[in-house]
Amino acid sequence: MGTFEVPLDDERTQLDAFVEEYRSAVEATLEGLTEEQARRRLVPSATTLLGLLKHVTWMQRIWFEECVGGTPRRELGLVQTPDESFRLADDDTVASVTAAHREACAAARAAVAELPLDAVVTGHRTGPRTLRWVYLQVLRELAHHCGHADILREQVRAG
Repeated sequence: MGTFEVPLDDERTQLDAFVEEYRSAVEATLEGLTEEQARRRLVPSATTLLGLLKHVTWMQRIWFEECVGGTPRRELGLVQTPDESFRLADDDTVASVTAAHREACAAARAAVAELPLDAVVTGHRTGPRTLRWVYLQVLRELAHHCGHADILREQVRAG
């Protein structure tokens, strides 16, 4: 369900629609690219198209599995910092990172399925917050990184 299909629906349905739209959008930036193009560094930082998808996967696991679910990132096997989350391993591929992203999205959906937006979640190291806050944070991050990915994809396709 797209964001323009839910303007009069409840807040949760609207938030879910926006998050799902951005999840799909960030994955779509890799469509039709070679492995080399997906890994190509076009900026001084470690930011690449594949690295962006890897980062938003990590970010969603932090907010939904750690913050909402209460499992510390060390137990989840996650790197500790955002900068580390962009780094690609030799065996990372478009297919493997996309699969990991889809698994993280499924885990996120399961983690929030029975919780109201006003639920207070306490698993994040910076303290408690509402599920609504988590949704807004994830939406902000996804939108931010989709913008980066759009620009990088444009550069990759032009080169």
